[in-house]
Amino acid sequence: MAESGNRVYAIKTTAKQERTVADNIEKVTREQKDIHVTAVMVPEELKGYVLVESPDSIARIEQLVELIPHARAVVQGSTALSEVEHFLVPKPVVSGITEGTIVEIIAGPFKGEKAVVKRIDSGKEEITVELYESMVPIPITVRGDSVRVVERSESGG
Repeated sequence: MAESGNRVYAIKTTAKQERTVADNIEKVTREQKDIHVTAVMVPEELKGYVLVESPDSIARIEQLVELIPHARAVVQGSTALSEVEHFLVPKPVVSGITEGTIVEIIAGPFKGEKAVVKRIDSGKEEITVELYESMVPIPITVRGDSVRVVERSESGG
């Protein structure tokens, strides 16, 4: 957890280079003992940005950015950890899937089949689907991460 006095800075990066920048920050701070970084975060939702937690001033983080390829600039100002901690909580696999959504099964014996979502169990992260082209509607329960959304339902049910 963060020590008091640490601030979180957003570093703008080249598109699709967030992971590279994060790795390089770790390498550079190991060599440059006068620049302190306590944590580096690469949230999936924040494309083109890396979040850095540091007790240092923004000027020090700007010096760090100059040493790292694909790091463009530090966004002016800092934020508290409380404002970015929602990135630390994993999203449930079934979030964004509603009843009536058309999905494609991407794993298991029904791989490649399209199906309609009939029920969602967020607790177990499972969904119950009925195969689209099946003569007899048979409910099949699959894990939320073994389907890909093809078409979202408009009504949600």
